[in-house]
Amino acid sequence: MKIGFIINKLETERPGFTTTQLAMQATNMGHQAWMIPVGDLAYDPDEHIRARARRALRCNYKSLQTYFNDLQSERAKTVRITVDELDVLLLRNNPVDDAVNRPWAQNMGTVFGRVAMQKGVIVLNDPNGLAKALNKMYFQYFPEQVRPRTLITRDRDEIKAFAKAQGGTIVLKPLQGSGGQSVFLMRPDDLPNINQMIDAVSRDGYVIAQEYLPAAEEGDTRLFLMNGVPLRYRGKYACFHRVRTGGDMRSNIQAGGELQQAKITGTILELAEMVRPRLVQDGMFLVGLDIVGDKLIEINLFSPGGLGSARKFEKVNFSIAVIQALEKKVQYMKYYQRNFENAEMAVL
Repeated sequence: MKIGFIINKLETERPGFTTTQLAMQATNMGHQAWMIPVGDLAYDPDEHIRARARRALRCNYKSLQTYFNDLQSERAKTVRITVDELDVLLLRNNPVDDAVNRPWAQNMGTVFGRVAMQKGVIVLNDPNGLAKALNKMYFQYFPEQVRPRTLITRDRDEIKAFAKAQGGTIVLKPLQGSGGQSVFLMRPDDLPNINQMIDAVSRDGYVIAQEYLPAAEEGDTRLFLMNGVPLRYRGKYACFHRVRTGGDMRSNIQAGGELQQAKITGTILELAEMVRPRLVQDGMFLVGLDIVGDKLIEINLFSPGGLGSARKFEKVNFSIAVIQALEKKVQYMKYYQRNFENAEMAVL
């Protein structure tokens, strides 16, 4: 099996990233795993997609660091490949990471992914589904029962009125963004500073004003879904819990949160079931749900990370399950050719 991983840049990858772990696991299972920086894609005059791609040459690795070092070194095989000849193309570049310095690169994974899809490559997550999810407005497509009460606007007065209706305590964050950047918890005592908070969040566009969930004091749980259902391997769910540190309201790891083992409850599984129809409809193969109490606070569709953290606490290698799922899809394609739409194949 030939697998391509579209990433932002080789220079910004890390050994512990989920993409690196998946690529190493694919290599260890006898497959070709090609890393493709999004800026190295090309549509050639002969109407084929090609790319400068790189893969590690050894057949088996026990250490992520060793694999990563080989991938980054001169020993790696670096060639111009025909993307259309891949079996699977995983869109693992995060548009948010390119928003400031390389805005031209933000959507190119989905753009090239659409063309590769037409050439018979299985593209995951489905690029047409991802195109709907380029900002957090996608979250509003899911049932009201799973979401905190939300206002999306650039109007200060509307935000102030929403804050008043919520008792003065709300969360402010940008419509586009990730990693806990420009996220504020506004309490009643913060009202004199609300204009400055709104200005900081609205600098890059629309503002999400959201109901504050008291359960957030206890952190949030990341649960992975694969093929529309909770990812489970050897009886263990792919999940972990994040808690905030100090006075910071954000539990996101990039914002200083700490990790713990998660407890998967019936409420969490019910939430996963409620969002399943939409994710299946949009061809979302691998997804990360962030859950606080009985609500979802975010659905991660672009390069969801943290499989290594789940492995740390649950003591099983979830990357094996992901690669096995890809193997099944490639086998299905041999049986049925292109009699399935990409979005359907993505969640089979």
